[in-house]
Amino acid sequence: MFEEPKEIKESSLNGLFIGIAVLVLVAAVGGYFYVQSRSGAGKEAAAAAAPKASLKDADAVRDLKVQRTTMNKDRNGAMTVWAVSVENKSSVFSYSKIKYETTYVGADSRVLMVNPGTINDGVGPGEQTTLQANDPLYPPGTATYRFKITGATPSVQ
Repeated sequence: MFEEPKEIKESSLNGLFIGIAVLVLVAAVGGYFYVQSRSGAGKEAAAAAAPKASLKDADAVRDLKVQRTTMNKDRNGAMTVWAVSVENKSSVFSYSKIKYETTYVGADSRVLMVNPGTINDGVGPGEQTTLQANDPLYPPGTATYRFKITGATPSVQ
């Protein structure tokens, strides 16, 4: 009345799994080489078509992004010391003599003081670095403060 089930040979299942694994591996390797060939050709064509960068195209305010600022006071509490993490988003220009402006605001949202300054250190293309700036005076009654980059001297790399 009942037939005995036929046994499936393990060797045929192993062969099937190996065949599927080989096909997946071949497809992955082929896809990798296809993507690499397309991205390499695009970079070469873009590099050949792009004109050389000139200093007039440099924009420090656009390229230099302040990632983080930390403000500390000196021992006497009169002078401020800024640690500023800056990232250069440009792949062509490096910047030095970075001009900045610090703004100190009171609790009533009134600007207490604006200090311009210059950091002589530089940031290369695509680099991120922490720079240090000193302000001569920390106004009493400061509730908040801001740091912004206003310019820099570019150079082509």
